[in-house]
Amino acid sequence: MGIKGKVDKMVVLACEECKRRNYTTTKNKKTLKERMELNKYCPFCKKHTAHKETK
Repeated sequence: MGIKGKVDKMVVLACEECKRRNYTTTKNKKTLKERMELNKYCPFCKKHTAHKETK
């Protein structure tokens, strides 16, 4: 849930290798139309992997 009156929305990031949901972050949906992809540390894989936005 975003903050009332703001365009930022909460999104969940999931690891591409193990498919576990590890991180949440905010995203401005007006400026970023496509899904986010960030390199983050996955504690389950114990290494840095690509994390993509999930539904």
